[in-house]
Amino acid sequence: MMNFEGLDPGMGEYSPTLHGTLDAGMEPSMDPRLNPSLLQGVELDPEGLAVTVPESVHLLEGMFSELHSVAAEVGIPVTATHFDLQEEMLWMGNHRGHASSFFGPTMGRYSSFQVHATDDIRHIQSLETGVLFLSKSNLRCYTRGGLVMFDYPMDEGADMHSLLMTDNNTLLMGGLQNYAVEVDLNTVQETQKFTVELPGVAIMRQSNRFFFCGHTSGKITLRDLRSFKMEHEFDAFSGSLSDFDVHGNLLAACGFSSRGLNGLACDRFLMVYDLRMMRAVTPLQVHVDPLFLRFIPTYTSRLAIISQTGQCQFCEPTGLANVADIFHVNTVGQLLMSFDVSSSKQALAFGDSGGCVHLWSDAPEVSFNDYSRETEFALPCLVDTLPQLDWSHDLLPLSLIPMPLTSTEPLLSDWPTALATPSPRRAPPVDPEILRAMKTVGFIGYAANPRTRPRNQVPYKIKEVELDYDNYNQVPESPIGRDEEPHLYMVAKKYRKVTIKYSKLGLEDFDFKHYNRTLFAGLEPHIPNAYCNCMIQVLYFLEPIRCLVQNHLCQKEFCLACELGFLFHMLDLSRGDPCQASNFLRAFRTIPEASALGLILADSDEQTGKARLGRLIQSWNRFILTQLHQETQEQEGPQAYRGASSSALGSSGESVIGRLFGCEVENSSLCRCGKETVRSSLTLLFTMHYPEQNSHDKTIKEYDFAEILKKSICLEQSTQAWCENCEKYQPTVQTRNIRCLPDVLVINCEVNSAKEAEFWKVQAEYAFNKAMQKEAMEPPKPKEPPPLPTEWCLDGEESCNMEGFTFDTKAEDLRHVWIPLTLKMSISKSQGLEISSWPEGEELSSAEEAEGASLYDLVVTVPHILDARTGGNLVAHIKVGETYHQRKEGVTHQQWYLFNDFLIEPIDKTEAAQFDVNWKVPAILYYAKRNYHSKYDLRIKNPIEASVLLTEASLARKQRKSHATFIPLMVSEMPQAGDLVGLDAEFVTLNQEEAELRSDGTKSTIKPSQMSVARITCVRGQGPNEGVPFIDDYISTQEQVVDYLTQYSGIKPGDLDAKISSKHLTTLKSTYLKLRFLIDTGVRFVGHGLQKDFRVINLLVLKDQVIDTVYLFHMPRKRMISLRFLAWYFLDLNIQGETHDSIEDARTALQLYRKYLELSRGGGTDEVRKVLKGLYEKGRKLDWKVPDSDAGDGQGTAVFPSVMGL
Repeated sequence: MMNFEGLDPGMGEYSPTLHGTLDAGMEPSMDPRLNPSLLQGVELDPEGLAVTVPESVHLLEGMFSELHSVAAEVGIPVTATHFDLQEEMLWMGNHRGHASSFFGPTMGRYSSFQVHATDDIRHIQSLETGVLFLSKSNLRCYTRGGLVMFDYPMDEGADMHSLLMTDNNTLLMGGLQNYAVEVDLNTVQETQKFTVELPGVAIMRQSNRFFFCGHTSGKITLRDLRSFKMEHEFDAFSGSLSDFDVHGNLLAACGFSSRGLNGLACDRFLMVYDLRMMRAVTPLQVHVDPLFLRFIPTYTSRLAIISQTGQCQFCEPTGLANVADIFHVNTVGQLLMSFDVSSSKQALAFGDSGGCVHLWSDAPEVSFNDYSRETEFALPCLVDTLPQLDWSHDLLPLSLIPMPLTSTEPLLSDWPTALATPSPRRAPPVDPEILRAMKTVGFIGYAANPRTRPRNQVPYKIKEVELDYDNYNQVPESPIGRDEEPHLYMVAKKYRKVTIKYSKLGLEDFDFKHYNRTLFAGLEPHIPNAYCNCMIQVLYFLEPIRCLVQNHLCQKEFCLACELGFLFHMLDLSRGDPCQASNFLRAFRTIPEASALGLILADSDEQTGKARLGRLIQSWNRFILTQLHQETQEQEGPQAYRGASSSALGSSGESVIGRLFGCEVENSSLCRCGKETVRSSLTLLFTMHYPEQNSHDKTIKEYDFAEILKKSICLEQSTQAWCENCEKYQPTVQTRNIRCLPDVLVINCEVNSAKEAEFWKVQAEYAFNKAMQKEAMEPPKPKEPPPLPTEWCLDGEESCNMEGFTFDTKAEDLRHVWIPLTLKMSISKSQGLEISSWPEGEELSSAEEAEGASLYDLVVTVPHILDARTGGNLVAHIKVGETYHQRKEGVTHQQWYLFNDFLIEPIDKTEAAQFDVNWKVPAILYYAKRNYHSKYDLRIKNPIEASVLLTEASLARKQRKSHATFIPLMVSEMPQAGDLVGLDAEFVTLNQEEAELRSDGTKSTIKPSQMSVARITCVRGQGPNEGVPFIDDYISTQEQVVDYLTQYSGIKPGDLDAKISSKHLTTLKSTYLKLRFLIDTGVRFVGHGLQKDFRVINLLVLKDQVIDTVYLFHMPRKRMISLRFLAWYFLDLNIQGETHDSIEDARTALQLYRKYLELSRGGGTDEVRKVLKGLYEKGRKLDWKVPDSDAGDGQGTAVFPSVMGL
């Protein structure tokens, strides 16, 4: 905006002269641009006048009239006004360099600060992050609260007048000098400088074709958007230009005409130009002396013309001006100095020479922008609420008074990295005297205590003795010292531990799609014992297990097969969004065998990386297969909701797990006396055993993987065992043979120390060297049209054969690969078990099939990633089959993927078999028999039946019928698809949130609080009993509750304890089944904040089955509104007085949904939008607090029938 500051003769000292003196006889204080006759009868009060504002403002809809006015600094002219483009704020800058902002139509003071010590503010422009202020020789950017973001000084002699945002990060500035400057706001650097003709550029506008520059000579130039070269020129006025604006194909300008010796006179003709033909159209005569003009395009392209004395006229640029369209700004004798129009075109702002800002509007409920974001207000002062400290008390913690972190300097306790090298205290070496005098019995040593040090104590300072540490179990605490351990920074980004960044909105604004562009679902890591996420994915992508657990249902409260079935159902439904294994891991923590095997980690071990994850996941693999085998043993096919007794592993009961992984083995023990004992058992997996290294010969021999695998399966070892014949422990040779081949061969790699890792590394090097030699020896093959591959080759490279491998890749890519992608296995009576590598794409001959040979393809590898910065993590490479792609993407193909918690990426098959043991250590391998699926029934029949909704007994011993808060559904009331159900859930906290306070005072959530559902209520949404609950279950919990959150949940200590509770207490599984049945039936849930409820309950509900009142009554980019406020505003109900009650909340949500439907039917989306505007306005006035009154109490009881006789 171009504002000539000195248009009042009494203010000559304010205005820099823009033109040379036109008449030597003219008074020096008179601005040469003004006609002196315009200024007759105008007197200024040097003290300034206070503006009185009427209490209530009555506006006529569609007519502009004054809404509010406020005095910023009395007597100091307002030289710039600007409506904020992001928030509901109005900015002003005055002649002494001071800026102020006002909030909303009530013009409440928001911020006020000094921008420049002496110069006036000439232009204001709001950005996303701050506000720009232009003065004569400076461009400064401030936050909306008044903190300096940057200060950009101009060249010597600059006289800047206007700025223009050309895009989000680029700015153009012009003034009364022979250049215009382009500045990049990201770097705050000048990027280009364009030469312009004197006297320079005073006003700038932009369209999609040109830059428009207004000059004080009265000309307007049109310039190229890229080069800034002049394309056209309009000679608008003979004297000087006052203002101009561009809209569509029209340009309108106002200014001064030269009157010879009489100086300049304000021209009452507006010059209007057609930009299509680049020529002037008929000038527009107006009835005021124009100083400012703006297009205000609403229904038409109307113009607002403003005079210096406060007259404002609206007219069409191509029609005649009407005298009736003039209104007057009440400036109390002051002159207008600045003018702006809001982006919504609903509000006008005027700044006058007396320091007042006037806000005019055409509607009482005015919005400055169509979509404004929420404005952050300063926190109230806490000084008065701080406790009194008794300084004489020695033990009083001074931390009771929080320390303000206003400085950007680091705290004294924040030591620099150079001075804070972690130095773990390692155990000292055993005293040589003890070793000398020690007697060994078996594997235990005995020695007298030399008493050289106190009992059970170790001196603090011990010599740095480098012990023979196991690299793969000792994770350094810090990445310092990477030179000594180069593997610490070799980890590829996609393999590193992924973490969720929590914000104020929790997970809502975290971009999971950045990590997973597939339609498969990842798993969230921030749950205790989530280290097994990779193995859950492995089990899910084995089709028989996926179908088995989804068909399984039993009455055990904690059954891992049931919980896996529920989780796999969510993974089936998800379209790329991550799921949580929280209920499965909750059941896992209650299994005594898991605890006994050390599979349940303490939080501290998980976070600090002390857990030996490679060893742990192999134990977990063995445990889960055994557990699933036991839990599903007697169940064949879909079962009703009934009990399944578990039986011992290896008993006659058969399970799909036994058929899939089970392998009958024969263990033979041969004593020295010649007695042989043979036992048969079922094993579900095999462990790799590596050859002993010769102590004299340090070189490791070359072995084929198939050879080592055969020796590991048909294991032969010597050990001490009890012999019945000799009646004592004797050296015994134990051998193991298998009678049949499993459908899926599961291998625990047991690479738990540096010795085994070195073995893998050397074998991979042998295999790689052999492949390179073979490639060098083979002559280049003539090019043939290649067959269509099942997986894309890299760069169309030729295939390379190597000891049973066939890869569509160069031998170079086989570095770190030892395991084959395909194995051939067979059992014969003469030879026993035979295993060999096999070319991947080839099939067996009919003769080999007749002999009982089978091909096994690698389908899963689980590596342990060593990364000292994060403590390491576990990932899985999984070959995802055709049926999964068919379900998710509608295409039929196979593809390898990397699963790293919620990160999922397609990878090449060679990457799945590559193990650079410096950072990627093999833990688990799965080989599957080719086409093994055909044996299994892969149909899923949902085992959850309607009977789960019928009456059930409470776990609580004290509950009486008189305490019942709900009426269970009758058989005739069973829900149908599309029925409404009001839902609300209450929660308790199991673990508190872990957060850190950054040095700038902001809080960063490291780990969110762990919640557990404590009460679930479902209310009938239609029918004669509408509003009557049919589920009101309190959930019994085995885990310790840290906080019952009684104020918000209404749950009290004892409510969840079966011994003393008087509530209807059930297990989580029982209530979960009820909700699953309702979801599978297709009911629509109505509630408030259901997204969080379903997340904590661990349910995935399709969006079209959820009606959330949080989003029904919400405007974009504005705050979410509480149920209590909505109930008060729309229903005149006062709910959630002392605590929350989930029955009340669920009913209220149903009523609000009915209200929303009523509004939508009444007036459509426009009516709803209008009502929401009123809601937000009311909320802002009340600070979103429900007024304290008894009005409305109990009015909600008439909406639904009362629940009698409960």
